[in-house]
Amino acid sequence: MTRPTPRPCTRIVGLDVARCLALLGMIATHVIATYDEAGERSWAAELAGGRASALFAVLAGVSLALMSGGARPVRGRERAGVAVGLLARAVLIAALGLWLGGRDSGVAVILTYYGVLFCLGIAFLGLRARALFVLAGVWALVGPAVSFVVRPELPERGFDSPTFAHLTERPAELLAELTVTGYYPVLVWLAYLLLGMAIGRLDLRRTMTAARLALVGLALALAAPVVSRLLVAQPAIRDALRDSVATTWTPGIVPGDLDRSLEGSLYGNVPTDTWAWLAVANPHASTPLDLARTGGSALLVIGVCVLAARVLPRLWAIAFGAGAMTLTLYSLHVVLLGEDVWTEGPDAFARQVALALVVGAVFAVVRRRGPLEAVVAAAGRTVRNASHSGMHWGRMRP
Repeated sequence: MTRPTPRPCTRIVGLDVARCLALLGMIATHVIATYDEAGERSWAAELAGGRASALFAVLAGVSLALMSGGARPVRGRERAGVAVGLLARAVLIAALGLWLGGRDSGVAVILTYYGVLFCLGIAFLGLRARALFVLAGVWALVGPAVSFVVRPELPERGFDSPTFAHLTERPAELLAELTVTGYYPVLVWLAYLLLGMAIGRLDLRRTMTAARLALVGLALALAAPVVSRLLVAQPAIRDALRDSVATTWTPGIVPGDLDRSLEGSLYGNVPTDTWAWLAVANPHASTPLDLARTGGSALLVIGVCVLAARVLPRLWAIAFGAGAMTLTLYSLHVVLLGEDVWTEGPDAFARQVALALVVGAVFAVVRRRGPLEAVVAAAGRTVRNASHSGMHWGRMRP
């Protein structure tokens, strides 16, 4: 029997543009201080805080969907082959994240969480867009509630990025951090992945599809903070939150200052002393309204980028070539931070952005994959082909 082959897929340049913007947003939040000299939140914190990493997670879901058939999900043995190939990719990405976590970069490395998300996404490869959109919406409500209930029963979280030392010395704590208590808790962030998979199951080459994504995303991104402010303004909720900040310490909470606490990042989770925290929409709060705000922003960016890149796509592909090799360039960025290279001074952000854009453009001009992307893709392809060979020989046994 002929070995199944993946359906052909022309690269959608607009998605690479969106990936590039996510990468630049992550660089901005890592390099530019959260507060400026006047004590106001910096433009990087306001524009990219919570949104860049969410966009990365949504785009991970889009990639999963495209690698498993796009609008027509793969079936049967072909899906099994895709699944094992994706699992190999996930393991390599997670391992790279563990290595980068030990580089003392001072940032919360996302890649290990990203790899775990990839593993979870395999369970949803057979679903189409409508079911995935529904699941994403439901999980955006259910995930934060489940997290709120179980977190008090779990080991206290650490605030270092996951490393190989955590894997070998404290595996239970590492599992808890990756899934529930950490910076990018997979239990809640599964909503982003499902949303991205739903997007990837659409026909993104249709102008109307991209326009609808942008409009829905804009509505969500604008409505979620408004709803949060209305809820927090309710006396019962505001009193509960005021009592919490007076007695509870957790990163991102300013003791005794509710207004300041409601404008900053919450490092992955809200406190669990009152359900009122689920009404906030802070960056990295992992609440329903935070998921709606940042998920909506991701929809908006993806829709606009896909629309824009329909005109002169080759020019966009070169100018934003960094988006086709974000694994390599994100890893390089973390290494540079760990070595204190180009991390200080008012032009540190500009230097790192220039490096990413120039390297990305060069690889786009010569039409080469990033080195880490090539390694991960080759590993996935090798494992997938081996699984097909195993199934073929298994069927031929007497």
